[in-house]
Amino acid sequence: MKSPLVKCVLAAASLVLAASAAQAQELKIGYVNSDIVLRDAEPAKAALAKLKAEFGKRDKELTDMSNRLKAAGEKFDKEQPTLMESEKIRRQREFSEQEREFHRKRREYEEDVNRRRNEELASVVERAQKAIKKIAEDEKYDLVVQEVLFSSPRVDITEKVIKTLNAQQGK
Repeated sequence: MKSPLVKCVLAAASLVLAASAAQAQELKIGYVNSDIVLRDAEPAKAALAKLKAEFGKRDKELTDMSNRLKAAGEKFDKEQPTLMESEKIRRQREFSEQEREFHRKRREYEEDVNRRRNEELASVVERAQKAIKKIAEDEKYDLVVQEVLFSSPRVDITEKVIKTLNAQQGK
């Protein structure tokens, strides 16, 4: 013996739930794996190649300097038993100074590379975000996410983003 008011409220609630379920099925969601975009898209590859060209000479200089230090250390270890104490101290001091200089240059190099990498990749990220927005608008996505624990391949639009970026690269 439910009152007509209770029946009416239950019916309205049922309609709202049914409408919500129908609306939820129409929700279009996309997922973009930003790591793959930054690894596989041509603009990202071009940015990394640019960095390699820009810093290749300094990297080679540091590698050469490291090899010279290693050779000097091995030579000193080999000659140490026959050296006079004053010569040992002088050469140890020189080696320590060279080693400090190497580590200073290595730190500066790494800081410069990281700063430039961040600049270059920020540009790629900005272009990727524009591509994602364009795809979302063109294909009428309600939501596009980038960081998730799991996504179905059905909602993964990463390849579309990469293709869009690659197409822009040629322009």
